[in-house]
Amino acid sequence: MTTPEQEQLQVLEVNANFYRAFESLDIQRMGAVWARGDHVNCIHPGWSMLSGWEAVRASWEMIFSNTKEIRFTLTDVRVQIRGPLAWVVLTENLLSHVQQDVTATTLLSTNIYEKTDGIWQMVHHHASHVFSSRTGSDKEVTH
Repeated sequence: MTTPEQEQLQVLEVNANFYRAFESLDIQRMGAVWARGDHVNCIHPGWSMLSGWEAVRASWEMIFSNTKEIRFTLTDVRVQIRGPLAWVVLTENLLSHVQQDVTATTLLSTNIYEKTDGIWQMVHHHASHVFSSRTGSDKEVTH
């Protein structure tokens, strides 16, 4: 039987594999991280939601074909596990080289994993730009 600490380490490892696959710009490596089916979703920054593995795969192929290099530094990584579902909330600090532009960006990301037959696989990735350093607890309230 797996301990909660071992489960957390497994989820962190599959999450790290997702970012290694992203950095490798290799669709086969990316595909190894994701579950298959209509229930998978992906929301890239500024994109509409993509549903189903085929649409998600096509998005990664497009991103990889237009990206020369991408590197991630992950911070504020938090893991929660509830039964066969786990989610990782984190900050992606990335440096990318797309076409002729080099860009440094910070994104907030949620990655959701589902455990099937003892294997954790991604079923949802949502990343969005950070436009402010303010947190939800210190926002101004106006009437």
